Amino acid sequence: MIIGDIADRIFRGVETVQDGVNEALFEPVIRLGVTGLSRAGKTVFITSLVANLLDRGRMPQFGPKGAITAAYLQPQPDDTVPRFDYEAHLAALTAPEPHWPESTRAVSELRLSFRVKPRGLIGSMAGPRTVHLDIVDYPGEWLLDLGLMEKSYEAWSRDALAAARERPEGAAFCTALEAADPSTKHDEPAAKALAEPFTDYLKAARAAGYSDCSPGRFLLPGELEGSPVLTFAPLPEGDAPRGSLRREFARRYEAYKREVVRPFFRDHFARIDRQVVLVDALGAINAGPPAVEDLRRTMADILTAFRPGRVGRIMALLGQHKVERLLFAATKADHLHHSQHPQLTAIMEALVRDARDRADFAGAKTDALSIAALRATVEETRDHNGDTLDLVRGYVDDGQGGRKQAAFYAGDLPDDPAHILSPARSGAEHWLDGDFAVMRVLPAPLTLKPGEGPPHIRLDRAANFLIGDKI
Repeated sequence: MIIGDIADRIFRGVETVQDGVNEALFEPVIRLGVTGLSRAGKTVFITSLVANLLDRGRMPQFGPKGAITAAYLQPQPDDTVPRFDYEAHLAALTAPEPHWPESTRAVSELRLSFRVKPRGLIGSMAGPRTVHLDIVDYPGEWLLDLGLMEKSYEAWSRDALAAARERPEGAAFCTALEAADPSTKHDEPAAKALAEPFTDYLKAARAAGYSDCSPGRFLLPGELEGSPVLTFAPLPEGDAPRGSLRREFARRYEAYKREVVRPFFRDHFARIDRQVVLVDALGAINAGPPAVEDLRRTMADILTAFRPGRVGRIMALLGQHKVERLLFAATKADHLHHSQHPQLTAIMEALVRDARDRADFAGAKTDALSIAALRATVEETRDHNGDTLDLVRGYVDDGQGGRKQAAFYAGDLPDDPAHILSPARSGAEHWLDGDFAVMRVLPAPLTLKPGEGPPHIRLDRAANFLIGDKI
């Protein structure tokens, strides 16, 4: 058995080196990870990105003009990973009555290949080459779990309980915890009596706009729903005799890291070399200062899960991967008039300042943008009490199963991001100088010309930063 394991590791190592050599020398592969926290728009981002890379009429800032001679979808290399259902998602967005596609609930993948015309004298002699873009879609909730790898059950419990006691959504779980005795002998009804309200609290916290709601599989359990590996909760420190509830919860926490988190890191995350993190910054601002501060801390924690930096040519041949480029993108920029986009970008940059500093220090390139992967609004200006208001107009739910058009003014974002971040850091419960609101818009009907992808805001700049250097 031991000899067989050693042989298997050697074989996989040789296979990895061979794949790395093939990719580096013949058909380069860019492995792009796409993630984001709840309601950030991952599915729409990937769908619109692929559509606009296939038909590049709306991508003036992507890559050298004329470098790509053809782009096409082909089977992905990972046969055991579900394919990202691009065609179904695009059909939902381009239907006569369009609707938002289903959100990300598991890992999926899609391969987009480019025929690229080389530049320069030597490149022209070599002829066209093929560059593959493997897009890996995974829930942001799972990304937060990578931070658990370095935490013991006791350390995680301290942090999770502190958050639950601060948030109104955690009241029912805290009440259930007070009635329990974790040092008594474990039985499954007692375990469920704590795990279920803890899961309900995480779901309610996510709905309220909080970003850090780990463990992520409690929110998206998939085939693990009801299993012991998802039937635990944080407990205060105390005695943990053999067979006690506290001892069993600690064991299940370690099993969660070993059987759920580590395979995800090994099989998917560790192989990514470009990454975009989508952030619903407007949603957090709308939810209030506590949600903004939670988002800021979460963005800093997220980077600890990445391995930012540059991989040398030799290490690339050996199949080594690091996140060389990392983009933080504030989504739903179309909910604001374009005059507010610089403020949204500045807030995004301030939110991820700690994360960007660490990545830059490690040698990775980072950027922050405000984008709309699919533009669902149009802009207009109206007179109001002698002043002019810059509005956006889009389709909203009419409350009767249909849709209607509505114009909306969300409020002015401050020019100085500190006016958002300082109250959040100081623990303010509400904004002192007014509220900021966003509407939930529906996708607008599209009429696309030949060669054009769906309308967007700065998606071409995002794509150029992420993969333009490889084209």
